Amino acid sequence: MQHAWTPDSWRSKPIQQQPQYPDADHLAQVERTLAGFPPLVFAGEARELRRQFAEVTQGRAFLLQGGDCAESFAEFSAAKIRDTFKVLLQMAIVMTFAAGCPVVKVGRMAGQFAKPRSANDETIDGVTLPAYRGDIVNGISFDAASRVPDPERLLQAYHQSTASLNLLRAFAQGGFADLHQVHKWNLDFIANSALSEKYSQLADRIDETLAFMRACGMDSAAQVRETSFFTAHEALLLNYEQAFVRQDSLTGGWYDCSAHMLWIGDRTRQLDGAHVEFLRGVGNPIGVKVGPSMDSEELIRLIDILNPDNDPGRLNLIVRMGANKVEAGLPRLIQAVQREGRNVLWSSDPMHGNTIKASTGYKTREFEQILAEVKQFFAVHQAEGSYAGGIHIEMTGQNVTECTGGARPITEDNLSDRYHTHCDPRMNADQSLELAFMIAETLKQVRR
Repeated sequence: MQHAWTPDSWRSKPIQQQPQYPDADHLAQVERTLAGFPPLVFAGEARELRRQFAEVTQGRAFLLQGGDCAESFAEFSAAKIRDTFKVLLQMAIVMTFAAGCPVVKVGRMAGQFAKPRSANDETIDGVTLPAYRGDIVNGISFDAASRVPDPERLLQAYHQSTASLNLLRAFAQGGFADLHQVHKWNLDFIANSALSEKYSQLADRIDETLAFMRACGMDSAAQVRETSFFTAHEALLLNYEQAFVRQDSLTGGWYDCSAHMLWIGDRTRQLDGAHVEFLRGVGNPIGVKVGPSMDSEELIRLIDILNPDNDPGRLNLIVRMGANKVEAGLPRLIQAVQREGRNVLWSSDPMHGNTIKASTGYKTREFEQILAEVKQFFAVHQAEGSYAGGIHIEMTGQNVTECTGGARPITEDNLSDRYHTHCDPRMNADQSLELAFMIAETLKQVRR
């Protein structure tokens, strides 16, 4: 029997990955200020995403989740938001057509500021300072003043998230998401791709379908010109998350209104920990990162804590094992979930298990390893009779050089050209679209 949940019951639990603020009174004042601000999203929107997650869990839709590793204050711009949103739309239309099912679009945007770290401190040239934990906590510059956790950054993160959400809603509903325009962007990508011959057949079929819709007078329908788009981030800073917990006037349930979906990272999923305690009580659809250290018994216990009603729209298991570990580690977890009859959405995070250090010193990811983990994820699910329901990637619409490989290959020597990430390496637009076409082919085969 679980003890009673309250928005602050997490504070009595052991907690990981939290910054040490030097002024507790200042922090408490900022928390009170945040709690008085309007919510970023609404409970009804979170419930709609939960309904769509249920469709994915039951094999009737597919989840596409992507965006920044960590949003930054310095690089905040309308163009950056637009370009990432644009690539997600391009990926979605390809997957939708190939799979013959809706694609649920969720952005790692408008709140993905905090990052867990492997160590509390960082040492460079004999100088040790607190680790950079994301712009919501401290600054990336390696100096003592920048690395002090500052509560005022919580307020700046809120205001930037508000502006990002306003723009995303305008893009989604204002005509920017028109299918004909999105398809034209894909045609431009294919025309300039080294893999144009491979992708042109699918593009031609999409072209024919849109022409048919236009001939039938369907090209002005809202379903063609608008789209649904949701936001998500890792619920890492629980004092920030608590400030946005609201009780829904329609259902009486509690929701974390900082985003439509929240997830728990692989470093903070302790069964008796604060993060699990906090998220078990909010009504949002939630995710849990599942790494190679997860065992079957722990997974079932975690599912039962976070989804005691076995609701198919509640829980997304985000698998991040690494290309060389999926085939060994994932089958036993799927088998345990099936044996116990638990309803979960399985998605693949092929990024975090494939991070390496290049010979040039840059942290990077090899595109071939990303593709390999996704392919293995689908193959294991097919072998186990389970449904591979989604993809969770770190990407950007900008022309960065952070992951090596791809049809327009980036080498280790190229990494310094446009390496802009504030934390982990992201796929650029071309690499993201190449991944989408590969997934589209796989989805088509699975559907058959």
